[in-house]
Amino acid sequence: MILKRNFDPIKVIRYVWVELTVVLLSAGMAVLLYRMEMLKWFLPFSVTGILGSALAIFIAFRNNASYSRWWEARTLWGGILNSSRIFARQIINNADDAFQAKKIDAQTAESFKKELILRQIAYAHALCLHLRQEKRWDTMTQYISPEEWDTIRNSHNIPNLLLLKQGHRVKDGIRAGILGSFDSIGLEPIMSSFQNAQGGCERIKNTPLMRQYHYFTRLFMYVFIITIPFSLIGDFSKMNMDVLTIPVSMVIIFVFAVIGKVGEVNEDPFENRITDVPMSAIAITIERDLKTMLGMKEIPSSHAQKDGYLY
Repeated sequence: MILKRNFDPIKVIRYVWVELTVVLLSAGMAVLLYRMEMLKWFLPFSVTGILGSALAIFIAFRNNASYSRWWEARTLWGGILNSSRIFARQIINNADDAFQAKKIDAQTAESFKKELILRQIAYAHALCLHLRQEKRWDTMTQYISPEEWDTIRNSHNIPNLLLLKQGHRVKDGIRAGILGSFDSIGLEPIMSSFQNAQGGCERIKNTPLMRQYHYFTRLFMYVFIITIPFSLIGDFSKMNMDVLTIPVSMVIIFVFAVIGKVGEVNEDPFENRITDVPMSAIAITIERDLKTMLGMKEIPSSHAQKDGYLY
């Protein structure tokens, strides 16, 4: 996620260098043909204006749809953060209540709380890796036992199996008296919210924005890039400043291309890019909050921004 207010122009140009190169060639060709007196006609600007209007509509639709996808992804991860806090609170309070009622000893209560809360932290990090399709799974053993990790490490959906294990352990806790008979009524909706959020994230990840909008936006963009210099040169030639066709065309296309790229990069919020939802930062926040609630002393530092970007 981008946090800084100002952007490096060089990095911005890297996003749109193809479009700028094409318009430079197109505008250069228009000026060259005009000066060689081979350009016998000029394209009416009304034609290019209509094409630009159609392009703006397609770009606006895709940008709105892309932002909706990005914001939904951020909302889902915000829900995972809040639900993790609620889950930890319920586990801690219920286990402590069982200890105070002398149903279990202190060691059993602490062991149960630590196991489920660390597994919840593992789930947040695992979902982050799962959505980004990264392979840095070696960190999981600091949250769950090596034996448990060996049983799930080859799964295609590790976060889902971690939630399954959480469900099993909640039932074990009820049978052992660590949790009350009705505690599952409060815990089940919270655990279901994790799977609903994960399903929403996977839907965004696996369902691209409609390709026809992407295709025709790109097609209209390049038609607009090629035709606009042949419209502008008609006006500039009347002022004997035909060379201005090149910089003015590049400025116009730069604006359209940048706006188009904003929507293009936002439509996939789980690709580990600077424009993505900051899943790593949220996962670290979950770890910090849950370990603090558990009373652990080794709390990781917050996930700070790097060069104005939060991952």
